[in-house]
Amino acid sequence: MSGHSKFANIKHKKEKNDAAKGKIFTMLGREIAVAVKAGGADPANNGKLRDIIAKAKSNNMPNDTIDRSIKKAAGADDGVNYEVVVYEGYGPNGVAVIVEALTDNRNRAAANVRNAFTKGGGNMGTSGCVSFMFDEKGLIVIDKEEVEMDDDEIMMIALDAGAEDFGVEEDSYEITTLPDDFSAVREALEKSGIPMASADVTMIPQTYTELTSDEDIKKMNKLLDLLDEDDDVQNVYHNWDE
Repeated sequence: MSGHSKFANIKHKKEKNDAAKGKIFTMLGREIAVAVKAGGADPANNGKLRDIIAKAKSNNMPNDTIDRSIKKAAGADDGVNYEVVVYEGYGPNGVAVIVEALTDNRNRAAANVRNAFTKGGGNMGTSGCVSFMFDEKGLIVIDKEEVEMDDDEIMMIALDAGAEDFGVEEDSYEITTLPDDFSAVREALEKSGIPMASADVTMIPQTYTELTSDEDIKKMNKLLDLLDEDDDVQNVYHNWDE
């Protein structure tokens, strides 16, 4: 693929979040806690934990911070249990929005997300109202400047490990996988010494919605900013063609 990246929104979101490392580390700490409680503290026997550790490293989370988070989760007996809650709704002009929260208080999370939708000129919908417009995929982004191998070498490593597609963009390579194949592909790239700018299972829109009104664009940015500021919110996916 070439030209306009269909993952531009996702990368834009990540770049925006990179300015707030403190929040990212807190979010990753929660993901580590959930993975440890579900599958144990040994990454060798916990594939989900391995994936989150790789994600943490790609976000420049220090190794000692990662280790402390794992040890804290392994010995946690503080009664705090995080659960994943997914909200769906519409932004201005029917933009589809999916919000993934990791929270210890469902009522607080729901109220805050609903408030963000309202102030952003949208409304929260029922479960399943927009998720059918997205495909769940593993997405691995590689910065061209950070890797010495050529396109074909990287593509063959990815495809041999089970990748679904390999895209060449102006400044990056973008690899997509089925969710179940994500870990195998990520680990194959890691073993080959290929640095990854980002690697995660994400939601990719099937189609995009344009906003032509300045007022709608302002409201959509307000919605995304409020969700960004919410400590319970882990990920936001939308089909706004920015």
